[in-house]
Amino acid sequence: MKPFILSLILLFLGTLTFSPGHCFASDKERLFEIENRLSLDIYLSDLIHYSYLSSPSIKASKESWQIFIENYRIKKSYPDPQLMTTYFPKPIETRLGPQDWNLTLSQVIPFPGALSQKGKVLEADVRISKLKVDKTIKSIVTAVSSSFYELVYIQKAMDVARANLDLNQKLIKISENAYALDKALFYDISKARAQAAQIEYDIMLLQEFAFTEKTKINTLLNRPPNEPLGRAVALVPKEVAYSLDEIYGISMIHQEDILIADEAVLKSEQAIALSKYENLPTFKFGLFYAGIGQPDVLSPPKDAGDDAVGVQLGLNLPLWFGKNQSRTAKARAVKEKAKADKTVAANRTKAGISRLWFKLQNSKRLIQLYEQGLLPQALASVETAETWFREGQGSFADFLEIQSTAYNFQLSLERAKADYSKTLVQLEQLAGVILDKKNDSPQGVNNQ
Repeated sequence: MKPFILSLILLFLGTLTFSPGHCFASDKERLFEIENRLSLDIYLSDLIHYSYLSSPSIKASKESWQIFIENYRIKKSYPDPQLMTTYFPKPIETRLGPQDWNLTLSQVIPFPGALSQKGKVLEADVRISKLKVDKTIKSIVTAVSSSFYELVYIQKAMDVARANLDLNQKLIKISENAYALDKALFYDISKARAQAAQIEYDIMLLQEFAFTEKTKINTLLNRPPNEPLGRAVALVPKEVAYSLDEIYGISMIHQEDILIADEAVLKSEQAIALSKYENLPTFKFGLFYAGIGQPDVLSPPKDAGDDAVGVQLGLNLPLWFGKNQSRTAKARAVKEKAKADKTVAANRTKAGISRLWFKLQNSKRLIQLYEQGLLPQALASVETAETWFREGQGSFADFLEIQSTAYNFQLSLERAKADYSKTLVQLEQLAGVILDKKNDSPQGVNNQ
């Protein structure tokens, strides 16, 4: 496996909190160990290890790679020799006697260097297939990680909602007592009850979202949809160690789509060289043997009845120059297409990185805004509004409004944290490297 992919699974995954007792045993034992933990606590490292071992997409990609390896071995070999025999129901009379049957064994020999050049084209196919394995692994890692972070958000949002529901139950009692003392209006009681009902509805929706997300995780892990999953263990958000321009440059070296496009260009260059060999003759060597019977004559020759043996030598004649030129022209056109496809892939990757970078920075700003500004102010305002209400200096409606605002800010903070982590995972997939640890040179990232 490519060193980067191994580091992706261990480093991306090594920054995570591994649960105790994890050991590297056989695949089945590892799956069994992780299976026992998933119903209690969900660690991202466990999910990724499990999906790597069980994902049918990864297995299919690996088998496709093996197909190209075997195809290389098959097509780089010499053509199979041909054996042909002919039997004559009415023997052909020759000077030495009747020819009853003959046998021909022949072997086609490509022009020297043609098979070697064909192997270079096939090697490119093998490398491309290997890159597709790496891409599939990273896609599964991204999908599992994104679903994990979404589940973390849902669980934290439920915690926030339940805490606010408990607070709202208390506010309902306060409003009822205040109404009895003419310190609040009936509208205030209705508003408090409506707010509590809305939070209960939020909790119900979040529970359904959690069920859906766990089903998605199970399918990514190739488990039955309703298999039990515990609570996701949250992670500390990672900081990006690279600038946007650095990520652009790194992606051109490590991103699988770019590397596949590079290999396609190299393959097309080798195909041009191969097309020139295809315009050269191929040779054919053979051995001929004919079984001769005894002649039915009064004075047979001294060598009568001797079997005939012959050596054959032939070659094909590539005389159709138009076809030969078209082979080379086609190979050159394939190269130009591959170069254009590489440019398209590079531009698409840069555009995707730019979009994800904006989302990442925006989520980061929102986290700072809620954590350092809006949420602390809202919570302080809740305490102030409660104090003023109890002292008769403020209305209960204002108290409810500020408390609702604080609740929404808490949910928005958790949403921003989840969006940040999910976007970073997607950005790392496009960059092709882990972005929270900076290496001395982008080229060295693969050798972490």
